[in-house]
Amino acid sequence: MLIIRLILRTLVGMAGLWLADRFIDGVNITSNETLLIAALIMGVVNAVVRPVVFWMTLPVTFLTLGLFLLVVNAAMFGLTAWVLEGFSVDGLWPAVLGSIVLGIVNWVGQMVIGPQEEKGE
Repeated sequence: MLIIRLILRTLVGMAGLWLADRFIDGVNITSNETLLIAALIMGVVNAVVRPVVFWMTLPVTFLTLGLFLLVVNAAMFGLTAWVLEGFSVDGLWPAVLGSIVLGIVNWVGQMVIGPQEEKGE
């Protein structure tokens, strides 16, 4: 069941990245292979790097009433593009808009897939 959920989450991530590529000027993905790899890398970045950056920037996030999370998410989007050849983001605003599109698609996907199961169930 865990593998199926991982595959579904990757497909949802691919859909979000594809939509960002299609509708946001400045977000470019060259191939379907790059799209798949970008979705996998984005998942790893959001699972490993984002929590560290979140805690490091918590005071700024608090002072901006959470708006700084847009910058954090854009940074994760840009980091994925920086790591992966064939995926490019041309500046801060395309990264912010791309991370918003990806976040909305992931949120809808989470509603469809359902909540993550607890260990031991």
